[in-house]
Amino acid sequence: MKLFFISDIHGSVYYLKKALARFEDEKADYLIILGDHLYHGARNPLPKDYNPKEVIEILNSYSDRIMAVRGNCDCEVDQMVLNFPIMSTYSTILYESKRLFLTHGHIYNPDNMPKLRDKDLFIYGHTHIPKVDKVDNIYIINPGSISLPKEESTNSYGVLDGGVLSIKDLEGNIHMEINIEE
Repeated sequence: MKLFFISDIHGSVYYLKKALARFEDEKADYLIILGDHLYHGARNPLPKDYNPKEVIEILNSYSDRIMAVRGNCDCEVDQMVLNFPIMSTYSTILYESKRLFLTHGHIYNPDNMPKLRDKDLFIYGHTHIPKVDKVDNIYIINPGSISLPKEESTNSYGVLDGGVLSIKDLEGNIHMEINIEE
């Protein structure tokens, strides 16, 4: 099973379409959205081609392949228009013999981690900064933001395929990678 991770769309049609083109090119099975789907947020600039209504239509067309969690810019009104659940603060899924803890990052984050087992993955967004790390035998992953990258990072996404998790730019170039089987 191949998983495709994005975070912090913030209503950008332009970057969502670019990310979904990569999702199709990667032939991923599921699209995991780590929050901040529609609204740009009071502290962020408007992203390119900001159009939450069109983002709704596009995301709903993928609803059978989406797993998502709530970001700090998501609300109940967003859930009313999206055809897949987004209101959970976190979700856990099993991937091979590992647990993936999925969250946005505004509640659970590397400084406030849930209890995880050796070699589990903590995957979050929120910071708009990609990260791949292993701390105390737990993998800490942030795919970055597809629409509003920060700290000189690039627009990015993550892919988990077999035992390798890669962070790539929207052209498909690998920027970070970690083997989660080690």
